[in-house]
Amino acid sequence: MILVVGGAGYIGSHVVKQLVETKPVVVLDNLSTGHRYAVDKRAVFVHGDLGDRATLVRMFEKYPIDAVMHFAANSLVGESVVEPMKYYKNNVAATLTLLETMMEYGVKRFIFSSTAAVYGIPNVDLITEDCPTNPINPYGRSKLMIEHMLSDFASAYDLRYVVLRYFNAAGAHESGDIGEDHHPETHLIPLILQHLLGLRDKISVFGTDYDTPDGTCIRDYIHVTDLAEAHILALHALLSDEKKTATYNLGNGLGYSVKEVIDMCERVTGKKATIEYTARRPGDPERLVASSENIARELGWQATRSLEDIIASAWRWHASKRG
Repeated sequence: MILVVGGAGYIGSHVVKQLVETKPVVVLDNLSTGHRYAVDKRAVFVHGDLGDRATLVRMFEKYPIDAVMHFAANSLVGESVVEPMKYYKNNVAATLTLLETMMEYGVKRFIFSSTAAVYGIPNVDLITEDCPTNPINPYGRSKLMIEHMLSDFASAYDLRYVVLRYFNAAGAHESGDIGEDHHPETHLIPLILQHLLGLRDKISVFGTDYDTPDGTCIRDYIHVTDLAEAHILALHALLSDEKKTATYNLGNGLGYSVKEVIDMCERVTGKKATIEYTARRPGDPERLVASSENIARELGWQATRSLEDIIASAWRWHASKRG
């Protein structure tokens, strides 16, 4: 059985939806940002907090858990600057409780949903796993601290783990049952689509004078289903002992500018956006794109769904909610 913590959240719920096709799954989520409806009915659901040792002990006592997949984290960069205590408590301290309980019950396989924010603002066109890690906010630092914890646990307790770093998950499941449902919403694609549905007055573009082809920032977007497939490949590699430890970037290798994303949203929906061009936001790098060559070579994964696929699936999801 696979324990998925944060399995009611955006990425976690997509992983669960695919994982239950082949394995029994138990989901732990406190529903602070996730949604009960998003958890596949074939999975066992436990409402509880990752940092609650008593809840964890009950689960490890009750279920024959072979591996843990960890998606439970606070992830708003701006909030992490204002409330760092929340991020170190909920992300770092709670994960330590989870790892401690895993070691107690002899569960030694772990998939960690990390972030390319651990790199900070690298001065390269394509971010590889050997780029220096220099996060610039508490959110990124909390994720990097967990990565260091995993490395130390691997050395001391024979923990086997895979860390997956990525920027922008986007899109929705092909079934239309689940999609990106954040409150508040901070991600570009759902913000644009909500605007085109009449839920927002306009879409803001921060900076048009970057050294990019159209002057707007370039970011890495991957379909959430591609991400889910990468997590499941990593899990299989651990369960088969093909991998003991690994850290992989998940990226499309190309990147899309803000203007390209808006243009594609307009093309997919047939609607015209009202755009407000404003000044750059402090600290926004002009280009953040990750290389996935290592995971492609070692596990055979690559992002296969295009920006149009991402936006079309997200549009179906958001439009169905609106209806």
